[in-house]
Amino acid sequence: MNYLWQEFNIKTFPAETIVYRDGVFIPELSTLESTDIDKNYKLPVHIIYFGEIIGDNNLNINISIPDQEVFLTVKIQNKIPAFLNIYIKNTGKNSFLKGKVISQNYSNLKIKQIGHHLASDTKIIIHTKVIAHSESDTKIIGTAIIEKNCKNCTSDIKMSALANISAKIEFLPSQLISSEPTVADHSASLYKGTDSQIRFLREAGLSREEIKQALREAFINDIDLF
Repeated sequence: MNYLWQEFNIKTFPAETIVYRDGVFIPELSTLESTDIDKNYKLPVHIIYFGEIIGDNNLNINISIPDQEVFLTVKIQNKIPAFLNIYIKNTGKNSFLKGKVISQNYSNLKIKQIGHHLASDTKIIIHTKVIAHSESDTKIIGTAIIEKNCKNCTSDIKMSALANISAKIEFLPSQLISSEPTVADHSASLYKGTDSQIRFLREAGLSREEIKQALREAFINDIDLF
């Protein structure tokens, strides 16, 4: 996994891995032979989805066994129109998924995320960040579903963007909750460097482009789920 860290700056840790590159499952970079999470592993399962995407892409995650830790890292970019559909189905009691999605949109990008709880004491936490470059169009959809008789679930879907002044951003959060959860949170926000931050960077001698890059790095790195 050192390869992934060096080339794509993806944080790795002791885990069973399922690796996708450019939207395609890559067995030779993975420790698991398939994308199914259908038995308990002593280590957490880390799903890594990275590279450049085009057209329609689907990432289906089915956690069907209890007491399993699952982590998701998505780090993508698109230079032509693309759609990424992430569907997380958790039927394993006391299992959880914690995920972070970081994307750079240079064109039209739609990200749809569904966290579907079908058992009690399940947890799905996913934070999505988009850097929207000039003239880009971004739509982020986040839906939490908690079915009946699924008590004590934790759902947290956060969405945020750092956008060029000419970029278009649309957030569409929704919740379909049929059982009382432990936590059911949604949030959507736009990130912008403060005047004091920008002034500090200017006084430090950074150019306009270097300031933009520093703000992008601050935005991306201000997320640490694992």
